[in-house]
Amino acid sequence: MNPPNLLLPDAGGLYCPAGDFWIDPLKPVDRAITTHAHADHARSGSGDYHTATDNLPVLATRIGEAAPHHGHDWGRPFDLGDVRVTLFPAGHIFGSSWVRIESDHGTWGVSGDFKRAPDPTCAAFRPAPVDVWLTECTFGLPVYRWPSPAQVVDEILDWWRECRAAGRPAVLFCYALGKAQRLLAELSRHADETVWLHGAMRPLVDAYREAGVEMLPTRLVSEAPKGVKFAGELVLAPPSAAGSTWMRRFPGHSAGFVSGWMRIRGNRRRRGYDRGFVMSDHADWPALLETVSDMGARRVITIHGNGEALAGYLRDQAMAAESWNLRASLGGS
Repeated sequence: MNPPNLLLPDAGGLYCPAGDFWIDPLKPVDRAITTHAHADHARSGSGDYHTATDNLPVLATRIGEAAPHHGHDWGRPFDLGDVRVTLFPAGHIFGSSWVRIESDHGTWGVSGDFKRAPDPTCAAFRPAPVDVWLTECTFGLPVYRWPSPAQVVDEILDWWRECRAAGRPAVLFCYALGKAQRLLAELSRHADETVWLHGAMRPLVDAYREAGVEMLPTRLVSEAPKGVKFAGELVLAPPSAAGSTWMRRFPGHSAGFVSGWMRIRGNRRRRGYDRGFVMSDHADWPALLETVSDMGARRVITIHGNGEALAGYLRDQAMAAESWNLRASLGGS
């Protein structure tokens, strides 16, 4: 007889009956384990939050501190109900974790969002053995294969230099949590100029800086003297700013976007960007397969994104694999 499932999909998301908690719940619940602070994983309103110690300041910036926030060191188990939980670095963004749950019926792991590529702003993904591995599949198709971060940073620097030579503002769109800070940290290895920020990015950049992450110096666009045209300057902005009246500050600008979605060239054209840079904070197809192998699981469950493709591929390799549809849609970077 197969052991009972340690985790079950329900209206609240991914529920652990033996521990009476949800992982990254979809709505307010009594007890949440929060893998990281992105809005599709961290929601306000729950009665109790457990997360990695490193994630506490970023999580508080995103959802406030109305409910208790319990920080746990990576690799140090803690008990919830009848299970033992351990958080390990996920390599996704600063403070991100994957969740290992141990019980008398086996050991399950939940990836949260994760990546295997190097990132100067966060701890690298740390594998540990599990019997069942629940993995995200935001980019779970073979076409998604990332170039090295160093190559992408060189492409961004070349574009910035081209814009400077032409006297054009270089407006680089990226997600406000994780990607913006990663870019500022990567670029700091090659430049020392001040980068201009959209106001929505300031609190999260400050949270990373206060946590000790080294990044390029930044200023808010709103702090620039009246009439400044930002010629040759690099400006970071969230995708929501594209097409807004805020963009009138940058006449003649060149627009770039940094995301794994830029791996498909048609996405750049459809979204109206001049340049697309392929850098993601999620695992690509080779990393998804590498991680399945590293975790040593006998059973794999895909939980977001293109999960059916990965589950089908694993079944073709004689592995026990299935797909659970927890969310109607997900973002991705």
